[in-house]
Amino acid sequence: MKITSQMVKDLRDKTAAGMMDCKKALSETDGDMEKAVDLLRQKGLAVAAKRAGRDTSEGTIETYIHAGGKIAAMVELACESDFVAKTDDFKEFARELALHVAAVNPVAISRDEIPEEILSREKEIYVQQALDSGKPENIVEKMVGGKLEKFIKEISLLDQQFVKNPDFTIQELVTELIGKMGESITIKRIARFHVGS
Repeated sequence: MKITSQMVKDLRDKTAAGMMDCKKALSETDGDMEKAVDLLRQKGLAVAAKRAGRDTSEGTIETYIHAGGKIAAMVELACESDFVAKTDDFKEFARELALHVAAVNPVAISRDEIPEEILSREKEIYVQQALDSGKPENIVEKMVGGKLEKFIKEISLLDQQFVKNPDFTIQELVTELIGKMGESITIKRIARFHVGS
């Protein structure tokens, strides 16, 4: 199939990948737009895996203040170089993260950082609910595991679905940005402020 410049442009608009990467992905997938998008995302994952663990000492701090000034959020997004930190895509992503944090109020950046007492308290509640409903002990553990996993996805920033596009988790968006920028990118700190709380 002949790959047209319009096809390359459409794929680039969808993925923000480079022109040559888009053309190559379309060639490899015989012009199938959806398969080309998947291929580019997989390559982004591969780049992200290679970049993981590299030092991220540059970056930016972005804020978001909700209308009326009652809720605000601040995010520190880190990368490897000052060059990437100054790009519009990087800064825009940091702003989008701040908006997400203001809207969804995650407890921690990753599931590893969720305080154990929060998980223990939640687990106790789920166990008691299951037992009160008359479920047998062997089923209670499975039910509680599923509910606890759902709870973690709701309070861990990287596991949360992006507030502006629930088709993607924050982790998937970070991975996509790593693939696009070619550098390790990490969310270092988040803070959310709410007047009166």
